[in-house]
Amino acid sequence: MSKAKRKVLVVVMDGVGVRASSYGNAVKLAHTPQLRQLEKTAIYRTLKAHGTYVGLPSDSDIGNSEVGHNALGAGRVFDQGAKLVQNAINDRTLFNGQTWTDLVRSVKSQDTTLHLIGLLSDGNVHSHDGHLHALLREAKRAGLKRARVHALIDGRDVGEKTAEIYVERLEKVMSELQSSDFDVKVASGGGRMTTTMDRYEADWSMVERGWKAHVLGEAPNRFPSLRSAIMGFRQDPKLIDQYLPPFVITENEKPVGPIQDGDGIVLFNFRGDRAIEICRAFTEEDFKVFDRVRWPKVFFAGMMEYDGDLHIPPRYLVTPPAIDDTLSEHLVKQGLRQFACSETQKYGHVTYFWNGNRSGLFDAKLEDYVEIPSDVIQFDLKPWMKAFEITEATIARMRSGSFDFGRINYPNGDMVGHTGNLEASITAMSTVDLCIGRLLQAAKETDTVVMITADHGNVDEMFDTNQEGPADWLELPFSWRPKPKTSHTLNPVPFYLYDPRGPNGYRLVPGLDKASIANIASTVITVMGVPKKENYLPSLVELI
Repeated sequence: MSKAKRKVLVVVMDGVGVRASSYGNAVKLAHTPQLRQLEKTAIYRTLKAHGTYVGLPSDSDIGNSEVGHNALGAGRVFDQGAKLVQNAINDRTLFNGQTWTDLVRSVKSQDTTLHLIGLLSDGNVHSHDGHLHALLREAKRAGLKRARVHALIDGRDVGEKTAEIYVERLEKVMSELQSSDFDVKVASGGGRMTTTMDRYEADWSMVERGWKAHVLGEAPNRFPSLRSAIMGFRQDPKLIDQYLPPFVITENEKPVGPIQDGDGIVLFNFRGDRAIEICRAFTEEDFKVFDRVRWPKVFFAGMMEYDGDLHIPPRYLVTPPAIDDTLSEHLVKQGLRQFACSETQKYGHVTYFWNGNRSGLFDAKLEDYVEIPSDVIQFDLKPWMKAFEITEATIARMRSGSFDFGRINYPNGDMVGHTGNLEASITAMSTVDLCIGRLLQAAKETDTVVMITADHGNVDEMFDTNQEGPADWLELPFSWRPKPKTSHTLNPVPFYLYDPRGPNGYRLVPGLDKASIANIASTVITVMGVPKKENYLPSLVELI
């Protein structure tokens, strides 16, 4: 068993990108003396965290927390969900695969309905509406007679009030496909932050509301069409897409698409964290989290396998990336102790996603994972979230000397940034900076090297505009501000390396102009002084 020469803590400031302008930039506008001082005195550079640099189809694709933590933990880049699904559609391996073939056979033999549940947008983070359109077209080509769409409304990975764009696209496709031998309708829906798409068991009531709408055809809001639902909700100017309440579509006062015995279901989201709980509700016989009222016997498939260890769901259309030989596994093999911590909203990112979409521990004797329960509240109402609790838990373990390598995630920049509330996001960033200051003090006491980075941008670009505003824009009325931007950004992310012994023992490796967050794993290995991984992307620093 080897031991590390230096202890390292990686801090992920979720959703914090780098952008020069302060216009709508919560990072620049916040009080961040620690980060500003680090930029001057520590090892500092920026890193790519979007597009092909993290395994997404093109460099116009924004990064996200899932692929970001995959890259951070794997030390190299794997093709990710969006690209894998699109390739499988293009070369028809999805439709020629066993799961789709069995699904079509099951629905046709029983003359039942195909239901497609998922996020209706082109954000390409959890889903893409083009994948939904392809599934609908193939359903008709395969001879199915009925299809129902259960549309979860985004407003988070895309603009906060952009549902009309995706409704129009979907209606156009449905109009093209609607015929005497193929009946296609939207059956239910709701905003992604109220309906179905909970994660990490933070708020199972979201899943229950989705179950009632999708399966039982029950919701407090009833409309004759998806378009009329969006128009109805637009009467409240403060209500943005991600928080739309659940709804059902009715004809003659009856829901058009409750899920029945014999039906087929595809959850067309490709990202796992917000897909697992609804999968469990459909597939677990002894499910007891909430009263399902009835549990229809259906053929259920996910777009992908969302949890490779727990095999959730049992059937899926596209094989996920096989991420092996992660940094955590490598360090465990060296006999090194590890610590991971975040609050519920991002706990799975420093565990499951960091470990290559793997649940559980590599070695329970060497790993300490700590989850701080998140508050069930709209995040701009409490923008400090659980940052102080994460900090306390981390400092306690630094002082006790209980880990050789640690990783933590502050969710504030991402979760508060997604609300579109600039003032709250400024508070969120100031909070994170304050907590980093405490970590750096503990690093001095414990001789711990701290690396600070992010998984993608978000709070660095809070206005949905390409134009700069006046220098005194903060003094202008709120009504004069551009529309809030709630999605991630294409901006690079920061990388700071702080060594309490000083920065003179390192230099940045030249020629890595296109380095990404996937290069951080080798950097950790270099600083810790453990055996290198030749298959990893190179380290960002050299020891001198």
